[in-house]
Amino acid sequence: MLNDKVILVTGGTGSFGKAFTEIALSRYKPRKLIVFSRDELKQSEMREQFDKCEFDCIRYFIGDVRDKDRLYRAFDGVDIVIHAAAMKQVPTAEYNPIEAVKTNILGASNVIDAAIDRNVEKVIALSTDKAANPINLYGATKLCADKLFCAANNYSGYHSTRFSVVRYGNVIGSRGSVIPLFLKLRDNGLIPITDTRMTRFWLTLEQGVEFVLENLARMKGGEIFVPKIPSMKLMDLAETIAPDCKIEMTGIRPGEKLHEVMITRDDAHHTVEYDDYFIILPTLAIEGKHPQIKLNGGKPCSEGFEYSSETNTSQLTKAQMHSILQKFLAPSERTAVRA
Repeated sequence: MLNDKVILVTGGTGSFGKAFTEIALSRYKPRKLIVFSRDELKQSEMREQFDKCEFDCIRYFIGDVRDKDRLYRAFDGVDIVIHAAAMKQVPTAEYNPIEAVKTNILGASNVIDAAIDRNVEKVIALSTDKAANPINLYGATKLCADKLFCAANNYSGYHSTRFSVVRYGNVIGSRGSVIPLFLKLRDNGLIPITDTRMTRFWLTLEQGVEFVLENLARMKGGEIFVPKIPSMKLMDLAETIAPDCKIEMTGIRPGEKLHEVMITRDDAHHTVEYDDYFIILPTLAIEGKHPQIKLNGGKPCSEGFEYSSETNTSQLTKAQMHSILQKFLAPSERTAVRA
């Protein structure tokens, strides 16, 4: 699928971008793989990880998705764009709302314009569970970006560019997530938990990359793809990482949900369920443009269906999470699990 293609990853030096680069280079032979980001230090570190002599197809572009002119230059000759660039820290977005809007919304608009005008074949944008019924600015900006990417298929005109979105939950092993925080705080013997009932969706970086690759192959344009992934209580996660630490209850923070949702009740009537994923179909011309999706083994979701981390039928046990974490932790960070 990616052989002899020119692929560009915005936010390419982030956790997802690095994992995508590693998997893509080990499995395919792209003509070029362009890492597009604004951090020259992280690009320098990636050069050390992916040696130019071994991976001569990699290119590094310094740039920001806020800069449309730079995107036009970077997208020249590109076949596939994976849009992973975003401001994603909830407190940062709350304190710097205009900056989050410039990157997550206006940056998405710039990616769309550049992709259409440069005749990019496919664009997949990464979303988040916080975009479903958002209560914080980060989620609101990502919901807006999702809408922009889905609607972009309707104004690409004579261009053949197709846009779709992948939406998933918390990523195990990504920078800035709660797992590194718990690992850091457990040395102090005290782990803060906002609410014992709080649940979240979980998947690994590798699972996220695999899901993106799968949907690059199946996308028609305008869909939001949602994987079926397990949930877990944050309380159980804390006890898995730091079984000997004291738990401090702090209360839910501003902009934080008790449970996350990836498919809302309002989206259920145009959502199709498959064995290991869902597709939220585009709300415009569903029957006219995408009848083949419904006929491909999928089952329409019932009215009132909601895909929530609270009611999810797949729940991670402490032992399962402990096993997953061993891949990401140094030997000194590992600990025994208490079932």
